[in-house]
Amino acid sequence: MLGLAIAGLGYGLLTLAQNSTVTNPILPGFYPDPSCIFVPELDDTFFCASSSFRAFPGVPITASRDLQSWALISHAFNRPEQLPVFAGLHGSAGGIWAPTLRYRNGTFYIVSTCVNDDIPSNDTSRWTNFIVSTTNLTAPNAYISWAMLWNVRSGIKQATIDIKTGEIGQPVNIWNGTGGLAPEGPHTYKKDGFYYLLIAEGGTGLDHSATIARSRSINGQYDSNPANPILTNANTTEYFQAVAHADLFQDGTGNWWGVALSMRLDLQARTAPMGRETVLYPVTWKQGQWPVISQVKGRISSWPLPQNSSNKAIPGLSVTDSEDIDFLEEPEIPPNFLYYGVPDNISYEFSKGGLCLTPSSTGNTSTDNVTRILRRQSHSLFTYSVDVDWSPTRLGDESGVTIFIDTDNHLDLGIVQLPGSNETATTYLRFQGKGALTAPQPTIADVASEWKSGSITLEIKAFNATHLAFSAGPAAHESQLKTIAVAPSGLIQPIFTGASLGVYTTVNDSASHAEACFTPWRYNGDGQFHT
Repeated sequence: MLGLAIAGLGYGLLTLAQNSTVTNPILPGFYPDPSCIFVPELDDTFFCASSSFRAFPGVPITASRDLQSWALISHAFNRPEQLPVFAGLHGSAGGIWAPTLRYRNGTFYIVSTCVNDDIPSNDTSRWTNFIVSTTNLTAPNAYISWAMLWNVRSGIKQATIDIKTGEIGQPVNIWNGTGGLAPEGPHTYKKDGFYYLLIAEGGTGLDHSATIARSRSINGQYDSNPANPILTNANTTEYFQAVAHADLFQDGTGNWWGVALSMRLDLQARTAPMGRETVLYPVTWKQGQWPVISQVKGRISSWPLPQNSSNKAIPGLSVTDSEDIDFLEEPEIPPNFLYYGVPDNISYEFSKGGLCLTPSSTGNTSTDNVTRILRRQSHSLFTYSVDVDWSPTRLGDESGVTIFIDTDNHLDLGIVQLPGSNETATTYLRFQGKGALTAPQPTIADVASEWKSGSITLEIKAFNATHLAFSAGPAAHESQLKTIAVAPSGLIQPIFTGASLGVYTTVNDSASHAEACFTPWRYNGDGQFHT
């Protein structure tokens, strides 16, 4: 990874009223590349859009009135027909990247790109650019229009766009950044007679940074800020690393704030199982001057955080809530659940057994459509468990729980049919997966005969900062839960996304159709690390 020259690197000191504390991350877990706005006419509400890559539904929209308590209110990409190209993706790094969210004259606009990373970077069909427009971000019928396709090279390009049709003019290069790797993620702000262009450089690793330039004309020439980068934790020992891909906005009192992606990183072990998350920081932006940004930490002193003056609750699910779902009483897919790719809806149904999954023919490592349903890991420490009601019949039948990044990185605990001592199909518990760098050693354990008469509880637990426990036991006797495997959490290593937890069922290329049913589904946030 290329290093950034740091001559002249410095952080301006902010003079802030020391009467509020920002606690990061504000959107924990898989919420990268944030773009946020403030809409006073909608009850003084802040809205953010995030990248979703291969997750479906995509482009999660979150909302808050105090910048600390956030709710998931919708997804901009929620129907496969909105973006047909998405269903054909296979690569783990593909999907929807870096949305920009803006609001004008009663309409929300999201501009983003769907990337097919199976196609070479010099092939323009790799990139499908699109615009989402809607007057109501909670509505399921957001409109998507298509933009022209082009190849993105090193540098920031600008083009005029018809926001009604998505048609754009010829892209023109306006700034190449300051020399860092992969200049990307541009956001433009008009202030005090200048157009400010904020971008990310350095890739999304430890050299990640935010740099800024400005011009009197939207078309340039853009002059770089002598104090660049204005935001980075590169070459520090901060717990929050890879900070950049930033966006700036004002609150109702005129104070400036910023958001960025960050990774809570164990620098010694080089592990960040929570992936790329969203952090908040105060910004000083005096008239005619450059913005000055506080260094991102787990807790930052700031001027007063906004208050929910309307006292109205935001419709949606808190991004940090625990959950205990009985699918017998609540037979619907919760809005915070997600899939890796477009699901086959008939494989997910509700019956007297709860949420019942029809097995896919291929397993968790396949890039094909696997029967798998997930929710984001949103706490550093957590306990996730389900009760499985299932009657496997053939060799290869498998159903279980997973902590999942993508098909190349996941850890699974499954109930599986394998050859027994007499070569007949025998039920076992199996821990296996694909690690970020190395595959974990598989563990196979017998299923006690008394467990087979009822549901079996499967559990994944992050019990400290470095390890995960995978356990199983009879659902009727919680005290009999048995640890099957303990694995380093560093085996889970998101590059662009974050970890999710959920269930899967497969026949591993056999001809079986053994349906697995799950209920209840429990996720408990046990703790959050800030330093």
